[in-house]
Amino acid sequence: MDKLNNMQVFCRIVELGTFAAVAREMDLSAMMISKYIAQLEESLGVALLNRTTRKISLTEAGEIYYHRSKQLLDDFSELDESTSQLGRNVKGTLKISASIDFGGLYMVPAIDAYQQLYPEVKIMMILNNSYVNLSEGSIDLAILVTDTLDLGVVARKIAETRLCTYASPDYIRQYGEPRSIEDLKHHHCLYNTDTPHKDYWIFKVDDDEVKVKTTWTFASNNGRALCQGAALGMGITQAPELSVATYLAQGKLVEILPEYRIPSLNVYATYLPRRFMPAKMTTFVDFLIRHFTKIDMHDSAKARNLQ
Repeated sequence: MDKLNNMQVFCRIVELGTFAAVAREMDLSAMMISKYIAQLEESLGVALLNRTTRKISLTEAGEIYYHRSKQLLDDFSELDESTSQLGRNVKGTLKISASIDFGGLYMVPAIDAYQQLYPEVKIMMILNNSYVNLSEGSIDLAILVTDTLDLGVVARKIAETRLCTYASPDYIRQYGEPRSIEDLKHHHCLYNTDTPHKDYWIFKVDDDEVKVKTTWTFASNNGRALCQGAALGMGITQAPELSVATYLAQGKLVEILPEYRIPSLNVYATYLPRRFMPAKMTTFVDFLIRHFTKIDMHDSAKARNLQ
């Protein structure tokens, strides 16, 4: 068991990058983490890590040992999952991530409904708009609102939403309403720094997708902040409709340039492929698909009631 524990510590060091990060995650001292690695290297008779004051890197032996260890640890995890499911109890801890807007508006009610069916599954949800590297192992499932997906992940569509362009009635009264995408160069634009397209906005022109580089006056990595800014008349924003549902329902934002709207964005549940899928994963993803099928993401009134 000591070897297995040391192997787990080693893999997390490779994935998190520092001894301190692993120590925080495991609630241990950095000295204890160093001790585990020293024990592992001594038992193997080879150095696994190159340590400098600035960074940690793998030796050639460490690179080989990491990939085989990761596979063995995954096999152990799958063995535990498959054995526990023989008792027909779906249980365990599921670590998920979601964008701030979608997670904050929609995921909590879905999680509540799921846990009423499966009370022995604990769910930890991290809300952020940053890129999630599933291979690091800290997240089991990532909920993405996107038109681009990483290679090598399983992506199951759970919902869809429209990507639209919005402004407040006050802004339109003061600056006028753009009638074409070329008009946007004369307007204040608010853009999201965490979208895959950066400071480009996406439109449909004659069935082709066109990228337009806007002149922004306010930028943020938080969609809610951008929607609030647009509602206050600071400028025009482009966002998934689900993010602005409340503002639309209250009349604080209206859609502009609807004829240039691209086809709907999909909302995916993404995870790494595995030979054996834990029941907590399969039941949760299947539940999300059923749950969101019942919800019309284009209905602003319904979306507002989910907050």
